[in-house]
Amino acid sequence: MFSKYKKQAAPAHAAPKAKTAEVPVAAKAAAPTATLRKPMARKAAEVTPADKERKRKERMGEIKIQLHRELLENLNLAALERASEAELRAEISTISSEILEERGIVLNREDRQTLNKELYDEVTGLGPLETLLQDETVSDILVNGPQQVFVEREGKLQLSDVTFKDEKHLMRIIDKIVSAVGRRVDESNPYVDARLADGSRFNAMVPPIAVDGSLVSIRKFKKDKLGIDDLVKFGAFTEEMAAYLQAAVSTRLNVIVSGGTGSGKTTTLNALSSFIDNAERILTIEDTAELQLQQTHVGRMESRPPNVEGKGEVSPRDCLKNALRMRPDRIIVGETRGEEVIDMLQAMNTGHDGSMTTIHANSARDGISRLENMIAMAGIEMPIKAVRSQISSAVNIIVQASRLQDGSRRMTSITEITGMEGDVISMQEIFRFQRVGLTPDNKIIGNFTATGVRSHFSERFRLWGYDLPPSIYEPTVLEAR
Repeated sequence: MFSKYKKQAAPAHAAPKAKTAEVPVAAKAAAPTATLRKPMARKAAEVTPADKERKRKERMGEIKIQLHRELLENLNLAALERASEAELRAEISTISSEILEERGIVLNREDRQTLNKELYDEVTGLGPLETLLQDETVSDILVNGPQQVFVEREGKLQLSDVTFKDEKHLMRIIDKIVSAVGRRVDESNPYVDARLADGSRFNAMVPPIAVDGSLVSIRKFKKDKLGIDDLVKFGAFTEEMAAYLQAAVSTRLNVIVSGGTGSGKTTTLNALSSFIDNAERILTIEDTAELQLQQTHVGRMESRPPNVEGKGEVSPRDCLKNALRMRPDRIIVGETRGEEVIDMLQAMNTGHDGSMTTIHANSARDGISRLENMIAMAGIEMPIKAVRSQISSAVNIIVQASRLQDGSRRMTSITEITGMEGDVISMQEIFRFQRVGLTPDNKIIGNFTATGVRSHFSERFRLWGYDLPPSIYEPTVLEAR
């Protein structure tokens, strides 16, 4: 059958069948001797489908590899750029049917539909990753080489049955992602940060740095942005904490969201930004654009790494310096991790009240130490007392986000910076999450409570029209079960 999208070329020979690597199965652990320690699960993560299903998948994988090569040789890719999705799906279905008939391969209707979908994903999307990207229950995708793809569901890692044919197949998908945003990854530049079309965060490290095959991590971007009400409903924090944070953001206090990797810092920052008045001009600065601000007047900036010649870099600090000349009411930096901390603190101290950023730290006090270290690493020669005075006058509130051992994410502390006492920055904790136990299925028992300390900014809240009731500062106690 002739098609307008098919190249006029001699038919290609069938590609040789590729061997599909099997997932290794670890030997069972020996029975533990008597001990006070809890027995540890020794069995390696594995996928164990029935043999019949496994063989079917292997056969389908080999057929897909053959058809994909044939499609790339037969499809007129230039013409496909103008084709609609329906036309492209129909074209792939037609060509694959012809090839299957030529090869004498018989598939049932369900397998044909699955095959056509996977071929469409290979030609236009991200191949094996497409299924995981469309799965709403998956929050993270972690690729450890072509034969091992982990996913995170509800805070727990699971090994999926998704695999790539080989390292070349995986590298082709990586190149497709990074080239779409004008970046590159190869032996001379073996790691890269990028974003997918839907805003998901993408990071990759390739051989020779990645020893056993390319390492890929994708932090999926939620289509439905979580707001304050959603986070309260999910138990990330309480209504009283939400009221306090609304007052803090609305009265233009400078806020830092602190936490570890995957603790929900960006989600928290997005939620807090919903309290900003729609009339304010906001500028955001990020390495990879992730923030979703709903205000009308938002200017988004993204830093840029150097090119192949080592030129053309635009650092977060360059963006921040330029942002100060663009009449912002607030500046939001996606993450402060280097010398841009100097300009961020200067902005907070010189009329850009209500600015926000995130940092990596395990507690509010650690967050202050991180800021001091970043200033020192920037090569600024300042006495430690002057550094701490700058931080204490710039930062008003530190919100600590944490991912707990059961996979849940909580706002574990809200701390105010109240000034200096001698050479030490004085701080007071207003709210905290207190753990009191663990259920048999390893779910954390705990509750949010005020510490009993009245906010240092209570008078500011009142003057701005946010007169919070004293009851929100009263502590609560939850007995251990």
